[in-house]
Amino acid sequence: MNNTLLRVRDLRVDFGAHAVVRGVNFDLSAGETVGLVGESGSGKSTLARAILRLLQPAQGSVEFLGLDLLKCPPAALRAQRRGLQIVFQDPLASLDPRMTVGETIAEPLKVFEPGLSAGARRQKVGDMLQRVGLSSEMSGRYPHEFSGGQCQRIGIARAMILSPKLLICDEIVSSLDVSIQGQIVNLLLDLQDAGMAVLFISHNLAVVRHLCHRVLVMYLGKLVEIAPCDALFASPVHPYTRALLAAVPHMPHAAVAAAPAAPGEPAASGEVDTPGEVDAPGEVAALDLTASGCAFRDLCPYARDRRPAAVRSRSRPLGRLPSFARDA
Repeated sequence: MNNTLLRVRDLRVDFGAHAVVRGVNFDLSAGETVGLVGESGSGKSTLARAILRLLQPAQGSVEFLGLDLLKCPPAALRAQRRGLQIVFQDPLASLDPRMTVGETIAEPLKVFEPGLSAGARRQKVGDMLQRVGLSSEMSGRYPHEFSGGQCQRIGIARAMILSPKLLICDEIVSSLDVSIQGQIVNLLLDLQDAGMAVLFISHNLAVVRHLCHRVLVMYLGKLVEIAPCDALFASPVHPYTRALLAAVPHMPHAAVAAAPAAPGEPAASGEVDTPGEVDAPGEVAALDLTASGCAFRDLCPYARDRRPAAVRSRSRPLGRLPSFARDA
């Protein structure tokens, strides 16, 4: 049975003469959480907004439940908004300072469930606030009375109040402390069980690894690798993915290293090995975004013979070229 909820094909977004998202293709199934990772400026948030048609793509298709959102007239697109929600990266910028948080969270209910009584709306808003770790008594306060992390949870509550089929999370745990991060991740896991699909954009690879089924790796507007989560972290294929994982700092834990091993277990070293570390020197802004081929080619150690001389001189060779590098 085909349970594909979202199908993105050949999506391209232009800002002026520059293509900031190029040739993106992926599917997302009901109940699946897909991580989208990459360095700042790689196009992750732009892709999210283009999927929801908050930005108008230059070409491609975005099919949601078989309907191409990019070809929908305004009335039909508005009807689909109920099933498509996003939690924005900047919580304060996404909340109206003139509205109480209760009014903000209740607004989608007024639009899509106009027959709901005021009492029923208040009950739903209170229940949702409690689900994200806030008191229902806070519904009468304004955004400036909350911390950044609390505002982020309010944004999550607003997005989930309609129980959408697809939730896009743009760095939703970056401003939360560890305990609240765990609470939100557990909430997203519950939503998986309920059949909600999630596109999870994050720089926190540990959260991505814990939460996601598959991972999309983005670089300079292109998806350079798509893989199941466990496979990507255990054996990344693309050089950029390997460089991204190698960039995560690993602190040796002296207490763990000094602790005696359990019977039958090897002694812990306190060090974490990163599979296939890769040097990736150079500046992203200096790359040619108009050329064809792999977006990482000018910094790739496997394509060293075809990179600019200034970049080649700062790279260390890694030996035999894998098949994908020969075709780049």
